[in-house]
This record gives sequence, C-alpha cells and structure tokens, in this order.
Amino acid sequence: MLVGAFYFPTDYGIVIDELARALEERGFESLFVCEHTHIPVSRRSPYPSGGELPQRYFHTHDPFVALSFAAAATRTLKLGTGIALIPQRDPIVTAKAVASLDQLSGGRFIFAIGGGWNVEEMENHGARYETRFQVLRERVLAMKALWTQEEAEFHGRFVNFDPVWLYPKPKQKPHPPILLGGETDYTVRRVVEFCDGWFPRPRGDWEPKRAVARLAPYREAGIARVLLEVPDLSRDEILRRLDKNAPLVAENR
Repeated sequence: MLVGAFYFPTDYGIVIDELARALEERGFESLFVCEHTHIPVSRRSPYPSGGELPQRYFHTHDPFVALSFAAAATRTLKLGTGIALIPQRDPIVTAKAVASLDQLSGGRFIFAIGGGWNVEEMENHGARYETRFQVLRERVLAMKALWTQEEAEFHGRFVNFDPVWLYPKPKQKPHPPILLGGETDYTVRRVVEFCDGWFPRPRGDWEPKRAVARLAPYREAGIARVLLEVPDLSRDEILRRLDKNAPLVAENR
C-alpha cells in the first residue's frame, strides 16, 4: 500500500519545498495539498467537523503554486490536490494549470477534486450549492476534452466554448488521474461515470502505534493509498512527526 501525506499549505507553517523534500527523504509516496481560495467571515456554513473553523482553512497558499515549489524540490514524490474545488474554478484556466504542472513535474501530478461544502465561498465565485456537482461534472468533461483533443470544444449547460487549442497537453496520457472526494453513494456513481478513482476521508482517530494493524482492512478492501495528516504545527514539530511515521511508511512500501 502507498503511504502519502496531506497538508494545508499555510503561510505560517513549514515551507512547502522543505516539507516535500522531507517527505521524499523519508519514503513517503505523495503529498496532497488542500484548497480554499478564501473563507467568508460569515459562518452560515457550519464547519463539517463541528466547532470553530481552524485557522489553517483561511491561510492556505494556492495549491498549484505550492505544488510547483514542491515539484521543483523533489524528483519522485507524487503531487496532488486534495481537493481542488472545481465549482469555484474556471475549467480552461484549471486545465492549463493541471497540464503545465504535470509536464513540468515529469508526470507526477494527481488531480483529486470535489464539490466543496462552504456555501458562501462558492457563491462568491458565482457557483451554487444546489448545482455544484452538475457544474463539476461538466467542467471535468470539458477539461478532459481540452487535454486529449487537438481542437477541443464543449457545449453544455454550464460550460460552453467553440473549438480551441490548449497546450501544453499533460505528460500523463490521456491525462493525470482524476480522483473524486466524498463518501456518499452518489460520489461512487460519479467516480464510475467520469473519474478514475475515489478519494474518501476515513473516519475515526488515527494512531500511529496501531497504524500497521489498522491498514490491513484497507488493503484487503482494495485501498491503494492512504494519506497521513501533516499537522498544523511548527516546522520542528512537523519534522518530528514525520520521523515518527517513517517506520510505518517503510513497512508498507
């Protein structure tokens, strides 16, 4: 089983290129970074995990900029969005960013996506909660066309453009893997229809001392990759946590 990490790439945490190098040196397979373009002051949308929204949610770097620094600092580490909020992203601009990062990283990019939960955040981008997955579907299909066709066009309810050229194309063919976040039956149906894999969040506490034993049922269920959280701590505390988890990574290579 592959063991990677996920992190909110904040402006006050460990520098992203140093984190990427540290992960690669300790044998981690991948680094996924979270995305929020901004966080509205309004708390009409409650934090899904309950309580106050953690500080890291409104201090994140842009994921594609952060992953570009991570790519330049590493050679084998896979680099992913975890997750990119597609209803808030222009599909043509995002297709260009994905293809550019995949090319420049040597084909190491993984495109994990989702619909989002913060109603006010998506509304500031002109998206609506009720139609966010319809928008997501069309934008993914449009991006696939842009990545795989020399003269791509798309005509839908939410995305509409006549034939265009978009280069570079991704290094990975036909495009980087598209993983959809979520835990519902609807998510699984969408994965089957227009994505390449599933990106669910496990529930319950994660204890490194019991991690090896707990990974067994994931492996038996066909789970190919697990991600350990890089905590919202200081640089030195983060590096100590990576050292603590390094034996788990080595055990599951």
